[in-house]
Amino acid sequence: MDMRVFDLFKIGVGPSSSHTVGPMIAARRFLLECPDLFKASKVQVGLYGSLALTGIGHATDKAVLLGLMGETPQDIAPETVDDKLATLATSGIMHLLGEYSIKFDILDDLLWFKKEVLPGHPNGMRFTLTRSDGSVYEKIFYSTGGGFIYSAEELQQDGTATEKEVVAVPYPFGTMAELLAHGKHSGKSIAAMLRENELSHCSADELDAGLDRIWNVMSHCIDRGLQITGELPGGLHVQRRAAKLWLTANNTTNVLPHDGMHKVSLYAMAVNEENAAGGRVVTAPTNGAAGIIPAILRYYSKDCKPSNPEQGIRNFMLVAAAIGMLCKKNASISGAEIGCQGEVGVACAMAAAGLTAALGGSNEQIETAAEIGIEHHLGMTCDPIGGLVQIPCIERNGMGAVKAITAASLALKSDGVHHVSLDQAIETMRQTGFDMQAKYKETSLGGLAIHVITVNHAAC
Repeated sequence: MDMRVFDLFKIGVGPSSSHTVGPMIAARRFLLECPDLFKASKVQVGLYGSLALTGIGHATDKAVLLGLMGETPQDIAPETVDDKLATLATSGIMHLLGEYSIKFDILDDLLWFKKEVLPGHPNGMRFTLTRSDGSVYEKIFYSTGGGFIYSAEELQQDGTATEKEVVAVPYPFGTMAELLAHGKHSGKSIAAMLRENELSHCSADELDAGLDRIWNVMSHCIDRGLQITGELPGGLHVQRRAAKLWLTANNTTNVLPHDGMHKVSLYAMAVNEENAAGGRVVTAPTNGAAGIIPAILRYYSKDCKPSNPEQGIRNFMLVAAAIGMLCKKNASISGAEIGCQGEVGVACAMAAAGLTAALGGSNEQIETAAEIGIEHHLGMTCDPIGGLVQIPCIERNGMGAVKAITAASLALKSDGVHHVSLDQAIETMRQTGFDMQAKYKETSLGGLAIHVITVNHAAC
């Protein structure tokens, strides 16, 4: 397993890790790797498959253009995006990596191939740069979910980046069975083993600072989402609900037993409304499912009254990352590849496992929680209306958060013995996604994406 916790948890911008974060990274990387970039006279970008079909709603066009400008998802200020793109549209001049100026026509140089899919993955991009001497440099990249990108060559090598040095770790694992075996042999928790693996890459202080930063961004995103009202961009006229519902929840005098769960749902919805608005979020493991883990972390730190919340949050994130790594390696976290079971389903499993660990669950109970989280999302389609990460995505995060708490509760009250292993559930998710028709996998060609619009048109 060559993934790290910070590969799963990336700071970026909304609305999509595969359609926004990945393409921005790919565009910038293409230019960084291009020989003789200073001779560039023309750049064209072709978007294929799901990137083309739902790219406008997912801001893929904006992301590619910003990447060509040299911007990165973790550093760009969301409030500056519109001005940068407006300047490009009016001037017709693209400053590659902020340095080399060429003419760029958004209509002619950004190409949408909605009926074509490149062979490696539904989210394909072809970058072509022509130099002043007539020579051409071309490269294909794939955005495979969660902000992960691979060149066509890297994907043929099982997704292993050629330039990435593989670091030996004390507890290597490619399955949950292997991780559990390490735990039995060493007597260590999953959190402890993941921590030692991470310390092969960095110091303890660096690891803790990185985890704390991720949580701070998540927490700030919840707070912002619980304060802002108004209409989300994109044309569906979806109103933000989290802030108004939060105000009502805190002002009500008739407290019902399930109001605690209601607040957890609002934490998740607040994050995904921020994501839909193009705000700062953390892939967890994707942007489309970014609200679930922050919601459960907030629930743990505020409502579970932990004695050492700082360490509990770090353990939560390490264990959650381990589950995400297994799902990424052995199935997928891309809605375009296996549907929303790979996004919200995986996020639910990660959050359930993390909460179980933070509350003192055994390694076997952690596996049980993760398995429950995936099992009860199997077959979930990815059918965003209008190609926007709004309906059903925002509410789906709220529901996924509640399911994560339920899964952790069931696991903590069990002895860790169950009929279906996590590895079996992940393989089932992979096979289910393989069998799923393409129209249900982030193409907006099926499911709610067509039936709601059809109903609306009929009403008109």
